[in-house]
Amino acid sequence: MLKYAKQWVPSIVIAVVISLFVRTYVAEAMKVPTGSMIPTIQINDRLIVEKMLWMTTLEHGDIVVFNPPVAGDEGKRYVKRLIGLPGDTIEIKDGKLYRNDEVIDEPYLQEKMNYTFGPITVPADHYFFLGDNRNISYDAHLWDTPFVDKDKLIGKVVLEFSNPF
Repeated sequence: MLKYAKQWVPSIVIAVVISLFVRTYVAEAMKVPTGSMIPTIQINDRLIVEKMLWMTTLEHGDIVVFNPPVAGDEGKRYVKRLIGLPGDTIEIKDGKLYRNDEVIDEPYLQEKMNYTFGPITVPADHYFFLGDNRNISYDAHLWDTPFVDKDKLIGKVVLEFSNPF
């Protein structure tokens, strides 16, 4: 028995260390707990989140996982669409999103937004996020601080698949 343990223990330890490294610094699987991204992402869908943000350029429309700037939600993770990059001016009026005074086409939305917001300008090293299910999403238009510091970003969603059960 001891002979088998000596053969397998190093392999198991190496596998655990590699797994922890990948999950912490490279990519992570996660499950979506809310409907704030419906219809794009459904409740209980699975995501693969690429965490190597230093090697990635975030762009408008990316779906990103981050720690929210919301008191009481420390330790939680939010999944939202990137709407505003540093320097962008964001406004919501008449059911439409304006970025830098241009109407943004958002074919992934099921319904028009039923609120107004802004205009606000995204500060340096910060981002502005909204859920796709805008009228029920707890996102930047409702937060006391509508911007997410770049240090709170966890990763970019690179793969989404439905829960088979």
